[in-house]
Amino acid sequence: MFEDIIGNNQIKQILTKSIHNQTLSHSYLFIGTQGIGKNMLAMEFAKNILCIGKEQNYTCKSCIEFKSNNHPDFMYVQPDGNSIKIEQIRLLQKKIQEKPIVSNKKVYIINDAEVMTSEAQNCLLKTLEEPPEFATIILIGSNENAFLATIKSRCMILRFQAIADEELKQYMEMNYGMSNISQNYLSIFQGSIGKAIQLKDKQSEYDKLDNMIDSLNKKDLLEIVQLAEPLYKAKDEIFEILEYINILLLNYAKENYLYTNCINIVENTKKRLKQNGNYDMCIDNLVFNMWEEVS
Repeated sequence: MFEDIIGNNQIKQILTKSIHNQTLSHSYLFIGTQGIGKNMLAMEFAKNILCIGKEQNYTCKSCIEFKSNNHPDFMYVQPDGNSIKIEQIRLLQKKIQEKPIVSNKKVYIINDAEVMTSEAQNCLLKTLEEPPEFATIILIGSNENAFLATIKSRCMILRFQAIADEELKQYMEMNYGMSNISQNYLSIFQGSIGKAIQLKDKQSEYDKLDNMIDSLNKKDLLEIVQLAEPLYKAKDEIFEILEYINILLLNYAKENYLYTNCINIVENTKKRLKQNGNYDMCIDNLVFNMWEEVS
């Protein structure tokens, strides 16, 4: 059922068993960091709940309509702007009372559900308290604390874990041809397949940063500035890159305490950037101060 989705095998077993044994909960809360497969798994789960031809290898009418995003018994709710509004939940409430048309069940997924307004959460609570027998609601979120306690108490909460580095490495090699992925590079994925896919074309840039840090105490300042080229071009993702540099520095600090001071330099750079300091000047200072510290 979930063969093409990596990680979180225990959750996959729970959901598979609930379908086979017809012990579905009326409401689920999928919780975990962004990009670890919650949405993919929810969609696959929904397809299998709705499937009416278990022996037809997903070629039944329900599965065909689900794949074409045209299933009358399925609804996918996502933020309208920065939040999920009460009007969206009221529409869900109206639709959920209607009996299934194609399948025997109905499924409603609310993605990024933690951005529901308080009014929307309270509105949804009424449906969670007395859901139609044929309906399953799946809430997907990253921040469990953003949900009302009364919402959580009415859901089966499934907490997703980060994907193991080795699983992630194998997946990226098989599906995207990424080879020779370093442990440092894997660390920035943080167990998130979404993040890995997002950064899959930037390995060479991160390799340059590896080279820059490795060369801090070996090359002159001009050469270090040249190696730091990715930093000057990465304004939109600079904080992510600075986190990666800290990972590298931490490894070097195990052998030379001076690299610990470089971590402080990176943290000060973050503060200046957050205070809208001149970008190029902040990067200039970062590179120069790190080089000066260890050279």
